[in-house]
Amino acid sequence: MTMAPAKILVVDDDPAIRNLIVRFLSQKNYHIEAADNGKTALEAFNRFSPDLVILDINLPDTIGFSLCEQMQSRTDVFIMMLTNRADTTDKEEGFGKGADDFVTKPFDLVELEWRIRAILKRKRAVTPVTKQPLIFDKLTIDPERRQVKVNDDPVFLTALEFDLLHFLASNPGKVWRRPELIQKVWDYEHVGDERVVDVHIGQIRKKIETDSSEPSLIHTVRGVGYKFEVNSNLVS
Repeated sequence: MTMAPAKILVVDDDPAIRNLIVRFLSQKNYHIEAADNGKTALEAFNRFSPDLVILDINLPDTIGFSLCEQMQSRTDVFIMMLTNRADTTDKEEGFGKGADDFVTKPFDLVELEWRIRAILKRKRAVTPVTKQPLIFDKLTIDPERRQVKVNDDPVFLTALEFDLLHFLASNPGKVWRRPELIQKVWDYEHVGDERVVDVHIGQIRKKIETDSSEPSLIHTVRGVGYKFEVNSNLVS
């Protein structure tokens, strides 16, 4: 059975860049829609239900970070952000808002498509075994519904935050180095600052830990990386 082509929404107010991306990705058999500002982007997002949004940071009526947050509050959409800046300031803020990847302008279209394929690979079907909810004391992680609850209260995580938490919790007690987490969760060899892992871990801790400064679930193993571990046994 042939899978339907992935749907990609391209949001950029520069017509040259927007049209270049649209033409190139259309040739790669993706289903493409485009928008040049935040208002039309949200309208297209609600109508089109994309799998991935390529989102410029600077738009005439909004900031891409805000749009990223709004979109991910509605679905588990993947977000790839475009930036003119080469420093880490934009990236740190964007990853904190839920972005899955960053591309710095000017960019190579072939590399762009490679990154898109890498992100979309994370949509692969979850096996029946891993669909079982993970329950650790007051924390419940349901991979089938992609829901997290703490004390039975729903907790909103971005798509990437959920993937990272679920991966760690599926391997309790195992210590993972940052490059390993990037390879396993991001699902490709990340080129850039490995502190992107720290940013996402920090965001997850704020949402699921009673005291994020004294985490009881996701532990830092100094000089190595992170592990998920609780004192209570796994219930189911």
